[in-house]
Amino acid sequence: MIIELLIVLLALYVGSRYGSLALGAISGIGLAILVFGFGLKPGTPPTDVIYIIIAAVTCAGILQASGGMDWLIQIAERLLRKHPDRITFLAPLCTFTLTVLVGTGHVVYTLMPIIVDIAIKKGIRPERPCGVASIASQVGITCSPIAAAVVAFVTISNANGFDVTIPQVLMVTIPACLCGLMCAAAASYHRGLDLDKDPEFQKRLKDPAQREYIYGGSATTLDKEISKESRRAVYIFFGALAVIVMFAVFQNLLPSYNTVKAVEDAAPLVVGNSHVAISPEQLAAEKIVIPGVTVASVTKLKMNLVIQIVMISAAALMIMFCKASPKKAVAGAVWQSGMVAVVAIYGIAWLADTYFSNYLDEMKLMLADIVAKYNWSIAIVFFLVSVLINSQGAVVVAMLPLAYKLGIPGPVLLGVLPSVYGYFFIPNYPSDIATVNFDRTGTTVIGKYLLNHSFMMPGLISVFVSTCVAYLISSLIY
Repeated sequence: MIIELLIVLLALYVGSRYGSLALGAISGIGLAILVFGFGLKPGTPPTDVIYIIIAAVTCAGILQASGGMDWLIQIAERLLRKHPDRITFLAPLCTFTLTVLVGTGHVVYTLMPIIVDIAIKKGIRPERPCGVASIASQVGITCSPIAAAVVAFVTISNANGFDVTIPQVLMVTIPACLCGLMCAAAASYHRGLDLDKDPEFQKRLKDPAQREYIYGGSATTLDKEISKESRRAVYIFFGALAVIVMFAVFQNLLPSYNTVKAVEDAAPLVVGNSHVAISPEQLAAEKIVIPGVTVASVTKLKMNLVIQIVMISAAALMIMFCKASPKKAVAGAVWQSGMVAVVAIYGIAWLADTYFSNYLDEMKLMLADIVAKYNWSIAIVFFLVSVLINSQGAVVVAMLPLAYKLGIPGPVLLGVLPSVYGYFFIPNYPSDIATVNFDRTGTTVIGKYLLNHSFMMPGLISVFVSTCVAYLISSLIY
């Protein structure tokens, strides 16, 4: 059991070192070793979550291809340039909101150079808004109605007896994460030396080439013309989000279907003198109701299918009526990063489910007492797993089923949901690396000792405060 766990951890570590698609693909090597080498029964790949991600990412990618994303960035830039002295607080609010709306944190790459430009022109140390803004772009994932982490939490929770909806999750995560981000922004407000008092920065300014590089350029999207088709695409996208939230709140509006299910442990039905055996599953497929063998029921359309139908339909409408090019969408950062997330979740979650499902009894024996006494301690597990896995959706899919099987109540797990973001701890995530490169002053850094980087302090404060507040809100509600 320990050797196989080391194989799982090694696969995740090696995959994280290569990054991108490698995280999911190298997890496949670990899965192959467990199945073919140690004879473990394969777990179940998270197909429902993957389908939702594909639909949501396709819709967001088409929105980007239509130019609608540029309009959202322009709105955010106008707000930031109107209040440059408050950029340390407004920048994370903008990146957080963009992620909530679109479901991925990769939309911030256009906004980050603008944040740097505003900070430099105002004389504010760019590390202050940039560090917390990069954190906020990922924190927003647990607050988005179409993000994999939220949808996976709702889907897995409903399957385990905790009937929670997407709006109910957002009622907990959004206020909690906003509290965490504002605390992180407050801690960053006077972080480091001001630019005019920073000896390292002043030394760089003595070089004319460096001065021109720092102060000569200007990043903006305000000069970009937004077409009516781009605006129309945003309206369609927001309309799709509104429809999803409406169905999640008013589930009585969802269509219902008459279904027949086989009774568990029901024996095959023997028919006639020929003793032909018909399985309960065959009878259920034919919608034949026989007491003790099959049972009729009414089933509502599931929300995971609602999200897929609405997102794909919205993407089609944007293609037809907003001049959104599918080829441009496929080449865009949003669609590509989303497909990378699909592969990562596919490999990581399948590997984790294979290991944990084969050792569930042992896990219960080892962890049951601790978890029963300190339910909140599962937050530490979520955070540590996220340090290795650069995907909050993958952490939820991989670890949430185990948490339910350990007997942790659903409201507790909802309360600790913000703790699934820990991959800022090791600064190898694309948004963090890009932020360092965008900061022309060199104040946003990855330190000499790797962990002393610009994202550590705001990340720890944000996740800690968000988790505590979410746990309190969930406790009060449930």
